[in-house]
Amino acid sequence: MSFDEPNLVPSAGLLPAAVLAQRIDLAGLVEARLRLGRHGANSGAKALTVIGAMLAGGDSIDDTGLLRAGALPKLFDVTRAPSTIGTWLRDFKWHNVRQLDAISRELLVRLWSAGAGPADLAAPMTIDVDSTIVPVFGRGKQGAAFGYTKVRGYHPQIATSAETGQVLFSRLRGGAAGAARGAKSFLTETFSRVRAAGATGELTLRADSAFYSKAVLGTAAKFGVRFSITARQDKRVRAAIDAIEESAWTPIPYWLSTPSLSSLLCKWSRSLG
Repeated sequence: MSFDEPNLVPSAGLLPAAVLAQRIDLAGLVEARLRLGRHGANSGAKALTVIGAMLAGGDSIDDTGLLRAGALPKLFDVTRAPSTIGTWLRDFKWHNVRQLDAISRELLVRLWSAGAGPADLAAPMTIDVDSTIVPVFGRGKQGAAFGYTKVRGYHPQIATSAETGQVLFSRLRGGAAGAARGAKSFLTETFSRVRAAGATGELTLRADSAFYSKAVLGTAAKFGVRFSITARQDKRVRAAIDAIEESAWTPIPYWLSTPSLSSLLCKWSRSLG
């Protein structure tokens, strides 16, 4: 979208997000942690341009030009042109991606400190982990491949807070990656982030059967995290379920979405041992 009416502001909902970014000094954080080889000047402003365009629905470099449409330059006066953003993004190497991980980790700390997180950091928290398919259509996309869904794209892992819906951590992976590949390191980072951001209450991991593995359960146990993970129904699992006394079962109201659900899930997962 592009227009030149100087009195109109497209995507006015960007303003609260911009105020929050300014309050936690996101631009300064990017400047301090991101080190590009050649085009690293003003990385904070460039990062905010990309983030702003994404929040406004942009999905390409050209879409960053939206932040210069109409009266938006009066609100966001440090944005960069699409050509500049393209040059900046093409300079990223693998180690810069790891720097972005460190930035997002500190970002979570600052957001929760500013009140943009759980209302009570001492309360129990349920962490939902899953993978998702991000389709792409260009044959030259690095890392894009066909996975089990037969769709060309990427297969990132995402961890979210069940209570708030906030993304706690995400990791981009190639399209052919299995749903739980790398889950051990992914969960280690997720649990560490949540604790570093100030969560002191009981944590519960919730995932589907793709994450039913010794590595996942062992990682949860290592960090003292309770879990509710769908078990694959093989003969041994069915036999173990059949051996549970009827009185030991605790109902789980899956149709409800409340913080109290986590405690019920914990009891049931523990009863399965």
